[in-house]
Amino acid sequence: MVKELPYRIVLASNSPRRRELLCGLGIPFTVRVLDGIDESWPYELKGEDIPLYISRSKASAYRSSIAADELVITADTIVCVDGQVLGKPVDECDARRMLRLISGRWHDVITGVTLMTSCRSHSFAVSTRVRFCDLSDEEIDHYVSDYAPMDKAGAYGIQEWIGYVGVERIEGSYFNVVGLPVQRLYRELLEFSNTNK
Repeated sequence: MVKELPYRIVLASNSPRRRELLCGLGIPFTVRVLDGIDESWPYELKGEDIPLYISRSKASAYRSSIAADELVITADTIVCVDGQVLGKPVDECDARRMLRLISGRWHDVITGVTLMTSCRSHSFAVSTRVRFCDLSDEEIDHYVSDYAPMDKAGAYGIQEWIGYVGVERIEGSYFNVVGLPVQRLYRELLEFSNTNK
């Protein structure tokens, strides 16, 4: 990273993709994961308010354990198509349903991110539009059985086979679709650190 941050960075995520993306920023960090964090949200929330709510809830779970010189990063990603929210599929049948739903259509991938220290927090959301071509049942079955996308919002990873053969257009951050909007995160970390002075 160009500028040294005044915090020890803690990534609160099990996601190997988020770890890889944060590594790409050249920021030293450790990973700390708490089990059993509730990832549900109030029914009335829509769009970016959902991943923002969840990322804040995740951050709150770490509040009591944050050292004075630590900054915890939490994130949550959802997929929205025609107002319907697609989180992680519960099983292969649900994954196939989600992929059929986004086949041949535009959808929004929204990530909410929260930065939290022992004395303050800041949250932001990034949205990317993605259009898939029409996917055949054979293609969907192949992807679900061979790649097991149960840990991915919307039941797909854009960096995997389905992204290679299915994504026609993308408007916004590719890395956001992978799971962490690193360009925006980099800028937000710099600003958060500057306002600390």
